[in-house]
Amino acid sequence: MKYDAVLIVSFGGPEGMDEVMPFLDNVLKGKGVPEERKLEVAHHYELFGGVSPINEQNRDLLAKVQAELKQQHIDLPVLLANRNTAPFIPDVMKECQDKGYLNLLVYITSGFSCYSGCRQYRENLMDAQASLTGAVPQFDKIRVFFNHPLFIETVADQVAQSMALLPQADQADAKVVFTAHSIPMAMANSSSYTEQLHEAARLIAERLEISDWDLVYQSRSGPPAMPWLEPDICDHLDDLSSQGVKSVVVSPLGFVSDHLEVLFDLDLEARDHAAELGMTYQRAATPGNDPRMVKMIVELIRERLEDWPERRCIGRLPAKEDVCPATCCAAMKRPVKAHA
Repeated sequence: MKYDAVLIVSFGGPEGMDEVMPFLDNVLKGKGVPEERKLEVAHHYELFGGVSPINEQNRDLLAKVQAELKQQHIDLPVLLANRNTAPFIPDVMKECQDKGYLNLLVYITSGFSCYSGCRQYRENLMDAQASLTGAVPQFDKIRVFFNHPLFIETVADQVAQSMALLPQADQADAKVVFTAHSIPMAMANSSSYTEQLHEAARLIAERLEISDWDLVYQSRSGPPAMPWLEPDICDHLDDLSSQGVKSVVVSPLGFVSDHLEVLFDLDLEARDHAAELGMTYQRAATPGNDPRMVKMIVELIRERLEDWPERRCIGRLPAKEDVCPATCCAAMKRPVKAHA
């Protein structure tokens, strides 16, 4: 297939306190999140000067992917587009149209399938297409990478590095806990999100020869009455402490880079809670822009450009379609409010 450009499509994040509330308004629009919860999350950003590291990491990722493509003699420009902060997806789609980039290959910075991490991005891109007239850019989405060998290798090495930072006496009995962003049960039930997370965690643990590990969730943000994936990381630390676990290594498996949820929920809240419980705590790094992740992205690009072999760890999940079907990761159905 011939493509004119690669789009890195991501969540986006604020880069100053003046951007925090507009960002949260975009993220939480139509989700029924109480105003007090929005203000609470805004305070989390305030603790970091209103700056999420995700934009800077993605700009760096763009430069590294562009350089790796050039090194492999692939002449494709790379652009960044965000859902919730500039550069916004519609603006970048218009830029592509103006530059004559009419066949786009899209890499979404989410390794796992669910509505908010997959289909919603495709809907954002389709909405941007619908806002244009004339020759409208078309796009193909690169497959999710939860079981790509380079992703598994990168996360496994980061877990091992964090394990090595524990006191020698604690390492043998330390518990490895993988975390991912909690999502509503209704959203989880319409996707392969939990199955893919379990598979990735299993592959990483198997690589490290770890038999005892857990998968938990973090960063819930929805209405209190709506069921979300559990257990929460802090509740799980309570359970581990009651079982006599003294040391934990927490790996933010579901996060490809240091979102603010990682910095606040794991590096502050969970770390402090572990300290209150008398537990030794280490947080493994996210994959970020590790050279292996850059290489993985270019491999995924080459899969679509040429007859490049697909690489997946041999596991328990059946191989999925390279192109997501129209029915995958459906949006959860929200209750219809009765009118008086």
